[in-house]
This record gives sequence, structure tokens and C-alpha cells, in this order.
Amino acid sequence: PTHCITLCLLSRVSDRNAIMTSMQPPLGMLSAIPGLSGGMNPQQDKINRELFVGNTPPGTSELLLMHFLNAAMRRINLCQPHETPILNCRLNPKFAFIELVSAEMANHAMNMSGIPFLGAVLKISRPSKYSGPPLTTVRTWQQLTGAQLPVGAAVDAETEKMSRELFIGNTTPEMSEQMIREFLGNAMEQVGLNITPGNPIQACRVSGKFAFVELRSAQEATNALNLNNIPFMGAALRVGRPSKWNGPPDQHGNWEDILAKYMAGELQLGGPGAAAALNQAPAPAAPTTEPGAPTSHIVELQGMLTADDLANDDEYQEILEDTTEECGQFGTLLQVVIPKANEVGATKVFLEYSTAQDAAQAMSNLHNRTFDGRRVVGNYFDPQRFEQKDYA
Repeated sequence: PTHCITLCLLSRVSDRNAIMTSMQPPLGMLSAIPGLSGGMNPQQDKINRELFVGNTPPGTSELLLMHFLNAAMRRINLCQPHETPILNCRLNPKFAFIELVSAEMANHAMNMSGIPFLGAVLKISRPSKYSGPPLTTVRTWQQLTGAQLPVGAAVDAETEKMSRELFIGNTTPEMSEQMIREFLGNAMEQVGLNITPGNPIQACRVSGKFAFVELRSAQEATNALNLNNIPFMGAALRVGRPSKWNGPPDQHGNWEDILAKYMAGELQLGGPGAAAALNQAPAPAAPTTEPGAPTSHIVELQGMLTADDLANDDEYQEILEDTTEECGQFGTLLQVVIPKANEVGATKVFLEYSTAQDAAQAMSNLHNRTFDGRRVVGNYFDPQRFEQKDYA
């Protein structure tokens, strides 16, 4: 009897093991299920399936980024047309992490680094905690598709932020940050310079007689340049790029152009299309030249002012103060000379720095800069002529 009981128990154990074995998926199937790679720690498997996405622009949402990247992977055959390789997205103010279905799919997704997205260029790479083998066959989006980077696209966070900033000159002490933000934002919405609904100006900071505003996208910053000379609280605001801007010259109109097109029936207030109507294809730009090595501690700027800018004494004084404030950040600025309308050298601006190195710094920031829709040309000026006040 004891022998029969033992055989019966062994038979039951064998049957149970067979059932359990039949319920287990094949080993290859485990690697296709997130977090269940065969023989791998689930935490390490998750790290291998994650990617870092840098330089995400404002306005990005987790769902938008996931849909965009999934569609991009399908478009260039990094995955099958029916697949959804990106499962999850965690968004931070300046970057994101995406989780893919497998480590192999994460390797494929790294080929999207450099893809343009909402005016920025995304950087896609392994996170810092990744400890696996580096890939040697990864290409960029441009190499994979043959596409070129869009003109003005920001390739890093600092450049992206700079592309969204604008300088607001000729402000008065009565203008608060909130007033400037709401006034300019409402003006953009009213004439259709915004891309999406809502105030496109995210932040404003006032500093003396000027301010800086930060818009939610690079394109809306370009559109906002058309607000130059808009009247506000008795002053005509100057809207332009900050001095550190080193992008291509912008083609845009002024507030007067918006009003002229509205009066001519070419523009409807409250509707879209102002930016397209104002940012017309320009005539071929004049050839640009580089200023070369510093030869003087005096910088001469041409194209920055017009005779109308110098006609009024109060406006002249404000221009002088704004220029001193703006150009003083490049080095030790000894003086700014702006000949008046009836003087030799009118419409030119002369900057005297303490050293040629400071003058070179100013040249690198001011030469070829766009101001009020005009290209500023910088040259080194003869110190002896400057001392003799020969501004011709």
C-alpha cells in the first residue's frame, strides 16, 4: 500500500509540472513584453528601453510628443506601419523621457535625433544612467532623411530660448511687466500674429527704459517684430531682437504696415494671416561682409537710425540712453556719440570702448543685426578722426 501511495503522489507532481510548463510562454516571447526580458532585471530592462529627449520647446505636451515621434518612426520605417513603439512619455520643462516597447526599438528611435519639432531641434540619446554598449551605427534625422535643418531652428536650449526673446525699447516707468505683456499679447491676438489661441507672451521683465519679453514659440517671436513702433501710453515701443541674437536678419513690417494693410482691406483684425501678409518675400539682401580683426576701439554703426529718429530732441535723448544701456554690456563703454539731424554723420552711431577687445565684442554682436527692419553694418572707426569729431 505504501508503494502504491508513493507512485500516485509522483504521478500527480509530474502532471502538475507538465501543466505549469505548458502555461509558460516561450523565452523569446518574454523579450517582446516590456519589463519581462528573459533573465534581465526589470529595472535594467526599463533603463534599456528609455531614451532622453532634450531641447523640448514650450507648448510641448506628453501626448503630442508621443504621437509626433511614433508617426515619425512609422514614416521612415524605423518600425512597422501598424506599430506603436513609444509606450510612455514623462515631460519636464526642458526635456522628456520616452519609454519604448523594447531595447531594440529604442536603438532605432535614436536615429531621430535632430528632428525638427515646434521650431526646435530635438536631441535624442540614451539617459545618463544607461550602462549598456554604445551604438556605433546611429545616424541623425538629417542623415537618415536627407532633410536640412530649418532656417532659424534652435539646436540647443539656450538658442531656442534666445529665438523666443525680444527687446522692447522706449518703455516708460509707468509700464509694468504685466501691462506690457497683456498689451502686446492682446495686440498680437487682435491682428492674427499668434499661432495658437491665448496670449503668446509668456513672460516679461522690465529693466529701466527697456524690457525683454519671452514668447511661447520662435515663430510667434518673429511675428511679434511686426509690432515695432506700436503706440502705448504715449510712447512708440521699439520691438526688435536682443543684442545677443546672432540669427539671420528678419524680414518684417512695422505697426504702421499693419494699419496700412488693414486700411487697404488686405488684413482683417481679429483673424489669422497678418504674419503671412506682412512677412512678404523680400528683395535680395545686400551682400554682407565680416568686420575682420579689431583695428580700433571705436565702433561705427550705420543703418541703425533714420533722420526721423533724430528729429525730436526727447526721442533723440531716449535713443542715446537706450543705446548706452544696450551696448554697455559688451565691455567698458566710455561714450556713445550720435550726431544730430543737422550735423555731419547724422544717422550714424559711434561707440567708444576702453579696449579694441571690447570693441570686437560689440562688433560680433551688432554687425549684421536687424534693427527696425534694417540691417546694421558695423565698422572700426579711426580713433584720430573720432577725436577730431570728423564723423563724415
